Amino acid sequence: MPNEIKVAFSGARRAGSFFKAFQTHPETEIVALCDPYAPTLAASGEATGVTQLYNVFETMLDEAKPDAVVVSSPMQYHAPQAIAALQRGIHVLSEVTAAVSVDECRWLTQACNRSDAIYMMAENYMYMKPNVLVAALVEAGLFGETYYAEGEYLHELSVLHHMPDGSPTWRYYWQVGVNGSTYPTHSLGPCLMWIKERPERISCIGTGIWTDPEHAMEDTVLLLCKTASEKLMRIRVDMLSKRPHAMTNYTLQGTKGAYESRRRPGEGDWIWLEDFCDDPDVWVPLETFEEEYMPEIWRDPPEEAVRAGHGGGDYFEVMDFVDAVQGRKPPPIDIHAAMDMTLPGLVSQDSIRQGGEWLEVPNSREW
Repeated sequence: MPNEIKVAFSGARRAGSFFKAFQTHPETEIVALCDPYAPTLAASGEATGVTQLYNVFETMLDEAKPDAVVVSSPMQYHAPQAIAALQRGIHVLSEVTAAVSVDECRWLTQACNRSDAIYMMAENYMYMKPNVLVAALVEAGLFGETYYAEGEYLHELSVLHHMPDGSPTWRYYWQVGVNGSTYPTHSLGPCLMWIKERPERISCIGTGIWTDPEHAMEDTVLLLCKTASEKLMRIRVDMLSKRPHAMTNYTLQGTKGAYESRRRPGEGDWIWLEDFCDDPDVWVPLETFEEEYMPEIWRDPPEEAVRAGHGGGDYFEVMDFVDAVQGRKPPPIDIHAAMDMTLPGLVSQDSIRQGGEWLEVPNSREW
């Protein structure tokens, strides 16, 4: 039996979606929680039965001495808290995005390089059932060479921009208080999984500000990403426009096939593959390929996965993180994969300020 992993959490409100996965895993024990907001901390402690409760992150690390920590605090704390844990040899599962500046990305990468601890970013959209199946079809060569992908995250979040007392939340400052593609990883992550090349340069443009002049972010922001071989990804992020949510819009094009995800509730995911579809003008349901190509994790998922948040992603990423900590396999979203998803959005802030100028994306593998 592998050694039990003692797990601590930072950011008790968001961490709730991870609790059940860690509680039901036979190799983990939740030992401590940290949150600066006392009511949330107390409620989470009662819900989990955890008695070691902290309002200072570093104090939790030093006193509770966890083997691993889940960083699910507001995004401006992700990099500093991950670095603090890595410096202590504590494994890190970090919420997205990995950091809020290019400098933080560099410091985090260097901390990972110096530490023996595991770092993994929790990009849960890459674990959603349709995205996993499309990745398997790409891996099997059924799309031919993939060269174009789209992802869209359309999620009006004005209700989360202020606390009940009217004070601004972290989202007010870090998601819509900055112009550019501030939250691209849910869209970019699956696209990178299918395109299989890192973004080397990006361009970012926006619609201007129409819905809420209070915020610096333009209503819709488009991020274009080019790879070394000229493959193209288009990422749309819109957290302000008044419209129904649509956070999982994807398109993929290859030399032998194409994929279009569902756009509205009740619709299906559609695919066309040259080697399987007789009619060049007729799409077939993506589920047609489940029996032969669906990866094992989604063939007979446990009830915990089906009930987990973000289409099962919150469950499966915990399973992968535990496997990585136990040395059974590398983390699937390691520091460089995290940087490939995070850095384009940070560089986009300069690009949109310069009218859509194409800018180079730093390569964390060189840091």
